[in-house]
Amino acid sequence: MPTLANGRTADPDEPHRHRDVAESFGTDAERYDRARPRYPDALVRRIVDASPGARVLDVGCGTGIVARQFQDAGCTVLGVEPDARMAELARRRGTDVDVATFEEWEAKGRTFDVVVAGTAWHWVDLAAGAVKAAQVLRPGGLLVPFWNVADLPADLAEAVADAAERVMPDAPFDFRAAVTRSLVEAYQGFLAKAADGMRSVDGAFGEPEQWRYDWEFTYSRDAWLDFVPTQGAFTRLPPDALAEILKAVGTAIDMRGGSVTVPFATLAVAVRRS
Repeated sequence: MPTLANGRTADPDEPHRHRDVAESFGTDAERYDRARPRYPDALVRRIVDASPGARVLDVGCGTGIVARQFQDAGCTVLGVEPDARMAELARRRGTDVDVATFEEWEAKGRTFDVVVAGTAWHWVDLAAGAVKAAQVLRPGGLLVPFWNVADLPADLAEAVADAAERVMPDAPFDFRAAVTRSLVEAYQGFLAKAADGMRSVDGAFGEPEQWRYDWEFTYSRDAWLDFVPTQGAFTRLPPDALAEILKAVGTAIDMRGGSVTVPFATLAVAVRRS
């Protein structure tokens, strides 16, 4: 049975400890499912082609966005999702879901060819999650968490920062620094931590690889304003504060002519079960 390497201690600042944020996305599950971007078909195909079979476990499956993409690629998918509201929508749209955090989820003897997590692995303890993945993966199976990461255009980032500083003056972090820097670059540190979590499971995995897919999407004003409230920084805002954020962002997009092209990078850490 895979075990954590000796001497590892948990970082109290790891995102998975912020359960209030992690389980806030179901506040408007329909919007989340509608507005959140899908993942590159090339990534899905690469995972499917590299896996020993078609049985997929989707960790933090949310409303089933990732699950449906793998189902469309011919896979059988089980989701694990801690928010019952998100899980219910995923079920209505054709995905079987167990409601639990991944760390507490019971596999009940089930095994899988692939474990994936779409913009969700940061809500899992990186070492404990790797242990659980190793326990349920068949030999040669893949663990591949991945994230869609957007770098906001400078004018849009400044508009968000200005409004956030007005409505969130007590935010426990520097919001301007967070939205105006390159998030793609910032995520590199987290991907390294995710890889370290995989390495911490004695003898379970090979050496992790990082994959990257660059793409962009042009949003209308309304489409981008639909997306903004699905981000973790805003899911718990009261309606009047969120309205001020959206008004500022909408004005910035109007000044651009009513649309914005957003560059994305889909970043993945892939590792094979020994």
